[in-house]
Amino acid sequence: MSSWGLARAPPAKNVVVYRNGDPFFPGRKVVVSPRWFLTFEAFLTEVTASVRAPLAVRNLYTARHGHRVAALGHLQDGGQYVAAGSEKFRRLDECLGAGGTLGMAPTGTSPASPSGAACAVQAEGAWLKVCSAGFYCRVFRNGDLLSPPFPLLLPRDARLPWAALLAALTGRAALPSGAVSRLCRLDGTPVSGGEELRAGGYYVAVGSEGFKKLPYLELLAPRDRTPRT
Repeated sequence: MSSWGLARAPPAKNVVVYRNGDPFFPGRKVVVSPRWFLTFEAFLTEVTASVRAPLAVRNLYTARHGHRVAALGHLQDGGQYVAAGSEKFRRLDECLGAGGTLGMAPTGTSPASPSGAACAVQAEGAWLKVCSAGFYCRVFRNGDLLSPPFPLLLPRDARLPWAALLAALTGRAALPSGAVSRLCRLDGTPVSGGEELRAGGYYVAVGSEGFKKLPYLELLAPRDRTPRT
């Protein structure tokens, strides 16, 4: 047999993809192989599902400099990229400093500022510093009966701005609909402030969709815990 028929396929590449404009999204690892993705469009379809983007991913940018990637061959092994639709590219460190919600990087961050995974670690560290003397509650993802509730650390004085709490929930929940817009009790009643949250309580993170009343507690909560709603 001719050696031309035994030509080896290019090696697979491992990349990490983040959601555009979401500094709390931890990133998703995607394996890029020509055996799985024949076209760049097929790869973008996979990225849309991997990062749970609310709209189809149409563009991919390098995380640090925002250079647009136009082909599979331009992806670098170990590279970090930002998935976007038709909206403008936003650097991850700029997202953290834009609103100043969690007191991350200030506006006008230098190009050497951390991005990607480093920004996620920085955001989590700032949240834990604020909540160092706090308590835990547990949060379900709206409409998700496959994932157990995740623990959320809250400040003991419950005076943290509500917008900051929803921003932290957005990163933890990673809802398919995008950002968490409200937090509800198990019966669907919305929580309006941190002073209403209770240690050991169970809640549901809800996005732009309507609250889905499902047996979260019966199916997903540990059996040896006493539920508090």
